[in-house]
Amino acid sequence: MAVDALVLPASLPRPAAHLNGFSDLLRQVKDAGLMRRRYGYYWSRFAGAAVALGSVFTGVVLLGDSWLQLVLAAVLGLILAQLGFLGHEASHRQIFRSASWNDWSGRVLSAFFAGISHGWWMNKHSRHHGNPNKLDADPDIRSGAVAFSDEASHARRGVGRWLVQRQGWFFLPLLTLEGLSLHVSSVRHLLSRRPVRHRGVELTFLTVRFVGYLAVIFWLLPPGLAFAFVGVQVGVFGFLLGGAFAPNHIGMSLVPREVKIDFLRRQVLTSRNITGGPVVRFLMGGLDLQVEHHLFPGMARPNLRQARELVRRYCDEHRITYTETTLLESYGQVLRYLNEVGLGARNKTFVCPMVAQLR
Repeated sequence: MAVDALVLPASLPRPAAHLNGFSDLLRQVKDAGLMRRRYGYYWSRFAGAAVALGSVFTGVVLLGDSWLQLVLAAVLGLILAQLGFLGHEASHRQIFRSASWNDWSGRVLSAFFAGISHGWWMNKHSRHHGNPNKLDADPDIRSGAVAFSDEASHARRGVGRWLVQRQGWFFLPLLTLEGLSLHVSSVRHLLSRRPVRHRGVELTFLTVRFVGYLAVIFWLLPPGLAFAFVGVQVGVFGFLLGGAFAPNHIGMSLVPREVKIDFLRRQVLTSRNITGGPVVRFLMGGLDLQVEHHLFPGMARPNLRQARELVRRYCDEHRITYTETTLLESYGQVLRYLNEVGLGARNKTFVCPMVAQLR
């Protein structure tokens, strides 16, 4: 699949009015009761996370000076990633009816537990939802350590160009640094001179979280083991968060800066669902149903699976490509795409499904 073929042409015909049917789909979803709150589900998640956190720190105290502590570090990384997913859902106001309860829950879960600035995350993630995979509009495909477009790849020079040409091979190891990147970006955001809402609260949460956590670990464990513990925890935390978000959009169609497309197709044609059993769903924190999450970002996680049937049927009836694949297949597509971007692949012809939908 050639990289250029994944980018929509600048001159797309506007979709016919009768095809812009998100309102019809939304009505079906509401009629099915799928926008209702699921308090029992979320309170059980909160309780489970509290018990799990208490168990891990009890284990750290009891185990003492043992390299088996690294197993507990990995488990702690897993728990904190799950709290990060819950913070993401609170930020989308999926949990409570009250906007204030959602916002403050998201702030506590993200900043105090996961170590991520709620304000920074909300700003970045809201722009992503508004323009998924759109060049210069979606911050998640902005060129950084990884180049997501042929244009970004060709802008690299020297060592950066050499690295980006092999970025598919480096991508999975880079995910272990995602947790550190999230922490650093959050602190930089809060210490910047730009206006930041609830700056003092978030700085307090992050300070207590980082200082308190490191103080406990370095008090309980020898320095070498403590450094290893924190490294494993942050690595697992970042790998799980980055690994859940990565397969949802990377390798799907890119939308040029000047192209406008109706909401339904913009969300469906740039997103990829991941199939799998309970383990995959747990590890991905509900993001396995990315199409439905992008269409109904305020929908509670357990309702997304029911909405999937309505969305798939609607897309089939209106000939809108609905992408769904396994976790392994999605990562194969992601890594191949990133390598092709790095190499500037231009030697094949491919008709982008989004173009076909809009003709």
